[in-house]
Amino acid sequence: MRTVLLITVSGENMKRIRKARYIRFQQCTMPYLAGLFPKNWIVRHIDEETEDVDFTKHYDLVGLTFHTPCAVRAYEIADIFRKKGICVIMGGPHVTLAPEDAFRHADSIFIGESERTLPLFLADFEKGTCQKRYTDTETVDLKDAPLLLKEHFHRKDHTAGSMFATRGCPHACEFCAIACMYQKKFRTRPIEQVVRDFSTFKGKVVVFWDDNISADLEYAKKLFRALTPYKKWWTSQASIQAGEDDEFLSLAYKSGCRHLFIGFESIAQLSLDQSNKSFNKVEKYREIIRRIHSHGISVQAGVVFGFDSDCPDIFDKTLSFLIENGIQQATFNILTPYPNTPLYNRLKAEGRILTEDFAKYNSRADVVFQPKHMSPDELLNGFQYVNKSFYQIGNIFKRLNNSRVNLYWTLPLNLIYHYQFHRFHGF
Repeated sequence: MRTVLLITVSGENMKRIRKARYIRFQQCTMPYLAGLFPKNWIVRHIDEETEDVDFTKHYDLVGLTFHTPCAVRAYEIADIFRKKGICVIMGGPHVTLAPEDAFRHADSIFIGESERTLPLFLADFEKGTCQKRYTDTETVDLKDAPLLLKEHFHRKDHTAGSMFATRGCPHACEFCAIACMYQKKFRTRPIEQVVRDFSTFKGKVVVFWDDNISADLEYAKKLFRALTPYKKWWTSQASIQAGEDDEFLSLAYKSGCRHLFIGFESIAQLSLDQSNKSFNKVEKYREIIRRIHSHGISVQAGVVFGFDSDCPDIFDKTLSFLIENGIQQATFNILTPYPNTPLYNRLKAEGRILTEDFAKYNSRADVVFQPKHMSPDELLNGFQYVNKSFYQIGNIFKRLNNSRVNLYWTLPLNLIYHYQFHRFHGF
């Protein structure tokens, strides 16, 4: 009987940043990959957001998944286990984007998706013939994705857990790591498999960890019809096209959708055009928000600061827009050039990358490139100002008064975020 430890890595820097977020959804990568191991393996999972790694225990294999800002922590973990003679494998977004960076810290790395390559590795592992790299450049058919092993969800995040129905996004925004990882290969899972995962969660609230659940509107509508009988609540990420289709929104609500994260990115059209996201039309934003609200669904706006056309006035303009349109929640990010994205390559060529310390590629606490129309400090201070102002008590009541959708839970949640930001950031 062999034992594997799967670790969802989160370094101390990211833990500090995320502490201000009351709800921090658990990634579903490892609960899925656990299903690829043979029955004669004992599979254990640690989510570093809530658990510590015990380095005194012995495992036959250790597997790590991580994003760029957690790379340094992942390498620390890997080096400790490898010194003990334990085989360490790595995969996930950062390994796919920057394989050479991860290469020296692992016995094997996985580039691309793992549904096909992990079983190949496990067969090689049993024979003692492991390769250094396992690369899958083809499109993985999601009918081959394993079903979730729900016992590997450990985080108490006010949900039953997370899952996915689709993978990838058909768009290719300059700053987006998803487009590089999946090469615009958007796919959907068989609806019966999605329903099986969804229906067996022991709890009322489920998170769809999809990059863009509205990318295939007809698939989404069929999915929503299939989910409706289970009477659960769910949330997911979507592009603005979700707010342009009343049937999509109506079926989403009936199936349990009460909240959508919408990638607005910027209220400046020039910023969108320059970053290959011109399909977002700022002139349509107000109507899209109004339409989503009219179907009983609250909106979380995804906003990025630091585009080349952004000047210091972008912060107040964005804040005013979000308040006026009654946005219930917002996730603000500092533009961050993740390795080997088109944005990274362009800024690198222009000599504007300020550091290669990936721990600072966190999108919240550090600016890692030279903005065009402000200093790095101005960008960071503006980002912090909008975070603080958005969750100020007065602005909370202004926003939620302008759209009272789901007020019974959006108001308490906003007040909790106000408290969290004040507690951890002194806002």
